[in-house]
Amino acid sequence: MTQTPGIAHLPIHKIQDAGILTTMDELAIEEPLEIRLQYGPATDRREQSVSITMRTPGNDTELATGFLYTEGIITDITAIDLVSTFTSNSILISLKTTIPLDLGRLQRHFYTTSSCGVCGKSSLEALRTVCPAPQPAADIPLPHDMIYALPEKLRRQQDIFGSTGGLHAAALFDAQGNFLSLQEDIGRHNALDKLIGSSLQNDNLPLNHHILLLSGRACFELIQKAAMAGIQIVAAVGAPSSLAVQLAQEYNITLIGFLRDQRFNIYAGSHRVRI
Repeated sequence: MTQTPGIAHLPIHKIQDAGILTTMDELAIEEPLEIRLQYGPATDRREQSVSITMRTPGNDTELATGFLYTEGIITDITAIDLVSTFTSNSILISLKTTIPLDLGRLQRHFYTTSSCGVCGKSSLEALRTVCPAPQPAADIPLPHDMIYALPEKLRRQQDIFGSTGGLHAAALFDAQGNFLSLQEDIGRHNALDKLIGSSLQNDNLPLNHHILLLSGRACFELIQKAAMAGIQIVAAVGAPSSLAVQLAQEYNITLIGFLRDQRFNIYAGSHRVRI
């Protein structure tokens, strides 16, 4: 059987009206990834674990760099000197010796589960990464029927989800609704970190003329990561949280929720949607 990255094939018993069928099923792989950081001057190099996240293997470099960027630990890709993979579940990001580091940020050790990217962070203030100043607004109104079409365009790109039904996706579209890129992961925050990490590596930040589409709900941390990347239009197939709406309002982000079945709700930034 051909192996697809990110997918495990396991035997199951399927219960049907006709009886029990023994067959193989495709499941999204979930494995831990430890992100380690090496930093400091050449005469005093230090190494520290900064996160353990449960993720779907693949695009681990993008995940690690996106995480470090959206957490405010690095400000651009030129801060990184070397990326090394010790094992399939451990990656080391070595910063250049000249890069200053806020050691206080490294004290926020936390364990990130696949369902929630903020577990273990002690307070709302700890969540509020120092975001860059909001980018100049891209206030050209988007036609509502163009927004309607985004979920189906996303679904056509979700290879692993189509097989397993078990992954979240984060996708970028241009202002005309054309699909640009996609990342999938069992963790919604990981999918977005991979997407932003890829944009960071390709020197495409800020993403202030793009639309971000999330395959699930929009939580606070996803809006925080979008703000870090300069994204001003976020649409989600599911519901936003109250804190997500609050942060979207603070950063002049258009936040759309329940985008499905030819309908959606606008929770912030309605001036960018043309009805």
